[in-house]
Amino acid sequence: MFGGGPILRAWQDPNPPSTFSTDVNVVSIFATVRDKDGKIVRGLTRGDFKLLEDGRPQTIRYFTQQSDLPLIVGLLVDTSMSERRMLGTERDATRTFLEQVLRPEKDKAFLIHFDHDVELLEDVTSSRERLEKALELLEGVSPQLKRHEDNYAGSGQTWPGGGSGWPGGGGGWPGGQRRGGGGRPGGGGGRSGHMGTAFYDAVYLASNEIMKKQTGRKALMLLTDGEDTSSKISLTDAISACEHADTLAYSIRIADDEIGSIPGLGSYGGRGHHGGFERPDGKKILKQIAHKTGGAYFEVSKKMSVEQIYSQIEEELRNQYSLGYSSDRPAGDTNFRKIELTVNKKGLVVQSRDGYYPSPKTGAS
Repeated sequence: MFGGGPILRAWQDPNPPSTFSTDVNVVSIFATVRDKDGKIVRGLTRGDFKLLEDGRPQTIRYFTQQSDLPLIVGLLVDTSMSERRMLGTERDATRTFLEQVLRPEKDKAFLIHFDHDVELLEDVTSSRERLEKALELLEGVSPQLKRHEDNYAGSGQTWPGGGSGWPGGGGGWPGGQRRGGGGRPGGGGGRSGHMGTAFYDAVYLASNEIMKKQTGRKALMLLTDGEDTSSKISLTDAISACEHADTLAYSIRIADDEIGSIPGLGSYGGRGHHGGFERPDGKKILKQIAHKTGGAYFEVSKKMSVEQIYSQIEEELRNQYSLGYSSDRPAGDTNFRKIELTVNKKGLVVQSRDGYYPSPKTGAS
């Protein structure tokens, strides 16, 4: 099993950047615009955009073509048995991505892996050295398989109390780097043989326990086949956590087409039925997460490598439009508000989040 990872803590930047969203009632949106061929469109102005909130026109008060806000990237890597042979490729591509995207002393990243439980391998940091060491932990044998072989019975079997991680006040991450076992809400403790994939749990915890505390542009990179078999959290709750944290999710579907030939996988199959549950549609799930949060969906194939996908994401992150507006809704209304952002030029498609949950204090997010 992995060596001792860092304990998750409520990290706060001692010198947070000055942005319009921290001290006035403003909703911020990051958007990417593409043409009919999928190419990124640059050079648009504030007047080219039209914004609706719950069907009502809103005035765009802040607009920039290139945001200099800090970028916080969360890397969530699937280390379940169905993905174990893909880890080397994922690790090498992620290293290159971090080298190209993260600006020293300005941008930050963190690394999480998930299989039957969720573990933080490196907390939010601008240190490439620390991130490199964390990535090395993904090398070699799948952590899930090794735990299974060792009859792993560590603290990951239960959901310790304390912390704010789960709806209803269950145990979050503070005080420990791993959360696993526990089963589904209302169920018993533990998962059969420590097998499974807690994908939704990973998205929820990354959003609720880390991203929600950060300021700036925030994006999760989800490297997985998208199939969840053992999460405590539902897909709806995972997406909602992203929306509450104002975080884009970039889904990178990477699946092992030869999964059935892996020795020792047995009846679990990783990609089939599990405990009587129907096989999840990983592609559909990943597309839904990306669309709802304003990110994008990619699929690794013979024609599209992980490196090429990361290059496209890098280009997108460097060419986002940053918009802000003051909502005309009462500040006390904290229900979900639907956003529709379009441009008045034909053939162009805007990619942005489809709504937000306003802060109880300001009415904005």
